[in-house]
Amino acid sequence: YNRGPMWQGQDGLLYWAVASQSRLQPRLTEVHLMASADGGLSWEYRCPVARDDKASFNETALIETRGGTLLAFLRTADFNDHTVIARSTDGGKSFAPWEDTGFQGHPHCATTLPDGRILLVYGYRHQPFGIRARVLNAEATDIADSQEIVLRDDGGSGDLGYPWVTPMADGRYLVVYYFNKDNGIRHIAGTVLSLGKE
Repeated sequence: YNRGPMWQGQDGLLYWAVASQSRLQPRLTEVHLMASADGGLSWEYRCPVARDDKASFNETALIETRGGTLLAFLRTADFNDHTVIARSTDGGKSFAPWEDTGFQGHPHCATTLPDGRILLVYGYRHQPFGIRARVLNAEATDIADSQEIVLRDDGGSGDLGYPWVTPMADGRYLVVYYFNKDNGIRHIAGTVLSLGKE
């Protein structure tokens, strides 16, 4: 299963990072990569993306950099809600060991900006509750040191997030997400984001 978006690679394949129960630690979940060559009609197993004997990984957003690296931004459990990232440089045949980014937030949505940088948006489920974002370099090698942008900090509880991002015709970006204020009625809200050049 996975709530996160699929990604169509430069090779034409459709990639999907899916979560499953760990066979070694049934209380944990891990993430594996599936690929489809026929637009999702059939799928083949590729490789593990992230697994651990203490932390769980699940809802994952995929993106491919202009340089051809497949990036996975993973939600965690039993890891203080830290975002982790995993990288594949061989077309999704394998992933390097996952890396702790050092910041909290989940689930994620990522999109490539016109100059190749990556916009990463995520829910923030700690006080002050809200929605946050980061702009990463073209290979996301600066993720641990990237500046956090607070889009919203007026959420009523941690029951929020699940952002999706789309570019607008005027060059800005619409970020939509699940939200609540004063822990009241849940709703879909949006923020329009303007980003400067690198």
